[in-house]
Amino acid sequence: MSIYLTALAVILAGAALAWVVSVLVQNVSFVDSLWSLFFLAAAMLFALDAGTLGERAVVVLVLVAAWALRLSLHITIRNWGAGEDYRYQKIRQNNEPGFVVKSLYIVFGLQGVLAWIIAAPLLPAIQQEAALNIFDAVAIALWTVGFVFEAVGDYQLRVFKKDTSASGRVLDTGLWRYTRHPNYFGEFCIWWAFWLFAVAAGAWWTIFAPLLISFLLLKVSGVAMLEKTIGKRRPAYAEYVSRTNAFFPGPPRQAPGDSREVTS
Repeated sequence: MSIYLTALAVILAGAALAWVVSVLVQNVSFVDSLWSLFFLAAAMLFALDAGTLGERAVVVLVLVAAWALRLSLHITIRNWGAGEDYRYQKIRQNNEPGFVVKSLYIVFGLQGVLAWIIAAPLLPAIQQEAALNIFDAVAIALWTVGFVFEAVGDYQLRVFKKDTSASGRVLDTGLWRYTRHPNYFGEFCIWWAFWLFAVAAGAWWTIFAPLLISFLLLKVSGVAMLEKTIGKRRPAYAEYVSRTNAFFPGPPRQAPGDSREVTS
């Protein structure tokens, strides 16, 4: 438990330092680039505390690092020079006056605490020395599915946004043909995979962590938040919604009023 609390202290220290930088540049968006790095820092602390690392620990460390570094790099490149994200602009407007101070706890502190809670399965997955079993195999397979959906979905969206002819259109090809949020679905799979590694180590009780990230992705900062505004920004989105699953991938449906046959 002491190393878990130490991880909280390290994450919050990093969040506080990032807050200082955000005050200087007057932009809190880069907290998104730090999100995945909070988990990598926690995983590394757990590994250092463990001393000797078993096979599961090595696998989990590699998978956490691959996920965290890719996601942080992707978000950094995406946001570079773009100014503060509209979501944070809205939060800023709703918390003035005094947002500069408030952002320490409603943006950076909150994300740090959430990351610490969600990182809970990584502790037993890295430190427990139970033998590898079927749960590890399923976890690796699920993590791979999640990583592909997240990385490929992000790449397809980045290419789409660079296409000048895509203005006003909706991305409905590739993975986006089967789910409106392949990157969020990928994140969902990745965190349930990390929980399965904890289950393999005997820590099924850490299920609160993937349940929390699932709730955030579906009801708070992921799908729900994005779809509140995207319809206004892209009128064609309503038709896309009528034929495409919101989260879990599935074959496209025929849109109402569309007599054309939908093919896969």
